[in-house]
Amino acid sequence: MTIRLATPEDAGAIAEIYAPYVTGSAVSFETEPPDAAMVRERMAAGDGLYPWLVFEEPDGTIAGYAYATQFRARRAYRFTVEATVYVRGDRHGRGIGARLYETLFALLTDQGFTQAIVAITLPNDPSIKLHRAQGFTEAGVYRDVGHKLAEWRSVAIWQRPLAPPAANPAEPRPVHEAWRG
Repeated sequence: MTIRLATPEDAGAIAEIYAPYVTGSAVSFETEPPDAAMVRERMAAGDGLYPWLVFEEPDGTIAGYAYATQFRARRAYRFTVEATVYVRGDRHGRGIGARLYETLFALLTDQGFTQAIVAITLPNDPSIKLHRAQGFTEAGVYRDVGHKLAEWRSVAIWQRPLAPPAANPAEPRPVHEAWRG
């Protein structure tokens, strides 16, 4: 099995993996699943700075993906990313999410990012367990901020250091300069 940088050709598989999280759960606050074209746009929006990774099985099946995005638009936040991982529904419990995250966080660290943030819709014990195992700690909860599947939903914010903050940090490097895959 291979973890590699996602390409625009992976957008269809990524959209397919993500759709059930949008339509059948409160895990995502989106209400309409993006199609492959929208996923390609989201990948391109990272402008080479924010990585997208896929977990590819020997037969070519994409079993999961992880990515990082800009945390906030203001310049002082540029060393922090928001991270996400999704695994194909029939592949849960195989360590795919953990392996994707380990690779993503190593890459982000090599790029020069210092903090990763995740947002977890509550309740979601499997996601909390995964993130805790990856070194995240709870930073706070936004209560009743989303309405999905006929219920108000709260979101826990979790944070993980990637690298010690330096007094004068170098700017984060593009993915292609740090990727060693």
